Amino acid sequence: MKIPFRRNIARMQGYVPGEQPREAGFIKLNTNENPYPPSPRVRKALLAEANASLRLYPDPDATKLRRQAALTYGFDLSQVIAGNGSDDLLAMVARAFVGEGDTLCCPTPTYTLYDTLVKIQGGKVAGIPYPEDYSLPAGLAARRAKVTVVATPNSPSGTSIPTAALADLADRLAGILVIDEAYADFAEETALSLAREKENVIVLRTLSKSFSLAGMRVGLGFAPPAILAGMNKVRDSYNLGRLGQAAGEAALKDIGWMEKNIAKIRKTRATLFSALPSLGFSPFPSQSNFVLAKRSRGRSANPVYEALKRKKILVRYFDTPRLSGCLRITVGTDDEIAALLAALETML
Repeated sequence: MKIPFRRNIARMQGYVPGEQPREAGFIKLNTNENPYPPSPRVRKALLAEANASLRLYPDPDATKLRRQAALTYGFDLSQVIAGNGSDDLLAMVARAFVGEGDTLCCPTPTYTLYDTLVKIQGGKVAGIPYPEDYSLPAGLAARRAKVTVVATPNSPSGTSIPTAALADLADRLAGILVIDEAYADFAEETALSLAREKENVIVLRTLSKSFSLAGMRVGLGFAPPAILAGMNKVRDSYNLGRLGQAAGEAALKDIGWMEKNIAKIRKTRATLFSALPSLGFSPFPSQSNFVLAKRSRGRSANPVYEALKRKKILVRYFDTPRLSGCLRITVGTDDEIAALLAALETML
C-alpha cells in the first residue's frame, strides 16, 4: 500500500535532534543542556504536584506559570503564552502565519527546525546567508515574508544581534518578526523590550537551557495580545502538563539560582574559548552556553568529532558546506571541559 501522505510531507526530511547516547559514561557536550541541576524549588513543586490530581487535565491556559512569567519579566498576563518548549511555540507561529506557498525568511545557518516547520505547512524558507562575522545580513526585509525569524544568540554560531538592529528590522518588515531567545540568559543583552514596544514582534524563551529544565519542556512567548490571540487558536488544548507548569513556575520564582549557574557557565566558556586556538581551532565569540570552533586551514572537523566520540565525548558536527570545518561544543562543567581539552591535545 502506498501511504497517502501529503506531497510536501512525503518529500521532506524530518528534524534530527542531537545524538542521545544509549550507554553510560559519555561526556555529553552536543545538545546545549545545562550541566547544573535546576533550583531545589523545582523538585519541591514537582513532589507537591505528583498526587491524585494527575488524573485531571492541567490548566489549559497555564495561568500560574504565565502570571509568574509576566511578573518576572515585566509584562501583562495577556502578553504571555506558554508552550511545550519553545519548539511548540515555533510550531504555533508556523501554523498561525505560514500557509501553503507562504515564505518564512531567516539568516542562515541557524536552527534547522525552522525549515522543518515551514515545510510541514507547505511554505518556503528564504535563507539569507550570514556574513563571516555573523552580523545581521542585509536583505531580510526585502523578501516581504509573512514571518522573519532571527535567533539571538544564534545556534550554531553562538553570536548575537544588537537589540537596536532588531528594532530597526522590525520597523522595516511587512510581516512578523520572531526573535528566538533560547540562549538569551547567557548573553549580555535581551530584546524582550521589543515585544512590549512593537506591534509585530514575538520574543520566544525556553526554560530548557538557563533554568536546567530541558527534560520538562517549558517555553514562553511574549508578544502583543492581538498576536497571541491568533496563536492561541492553533495551540494544542492542553499543550503543557501539570508537572511542566509547576516546574516552570517554581524555576521562575528562583531567578537567583539560575543566575549563579549562568555565572559558572560563562566562566567555563571563557576558559574553553581561550584554550581552543592552541589546539588548532578558531572559536567564534559566543554569547551562549556553547562555542562554535572552526578548524584551521579549512580542514573538516568530522575526524575530530569521530575521535572524540570514540573517547566517549560527544560534541555536535554539522555536515554542511559552511559548517563542515566546525564543532559546536556545549559548555559543561569545568571537569568536563578539562577532559575535552585534554582529549583534543592528544590529537594535535
